[in-house]
Amino acid sequence: MAHSAAAAPLGALEQGCPIRVEHDRRRRQFTVRLNGCHDRAVLLYEYVGKRIVDLQHTEVPDAYRGRGIAKHLAKAALDFVVEEDLKAHLTCWYIQKYVKENPLPQYLERLQP
Repeated sequence: MAHSAAAAPLGALEQGCPIRVEHDRRRRQFTVRLNGCHDRAVLLYEYVGKRIVDLQHTEVPDAYRGRGIAKHLAKAALDFVVEEDLKAHLTCWYIQKYVKENPLPQYLERLQP
């Protein structure tokens, strides 16, 4: 099915404009601002132990799906786990899929069963 002309404007995702993931440690979330600052994609996490985070939920507004935004969020979250020397529990189905498609050793060794 073709995208309609009424699809949401790309905003931050226009050609040549990179997707920028922001990390809000206080709110425990990674975000990508879309279309200025009105819309945003988000990945939520929670500490479930001193050195364990649960990557809980990834959400991209319907109008922006299929553009690789969730991949950027998943990569940023997993890189955070590696950089902070944490373990990760993957509640979010999308992050489980991302790790399956990107089975990097630095990610795999950080996963909690």
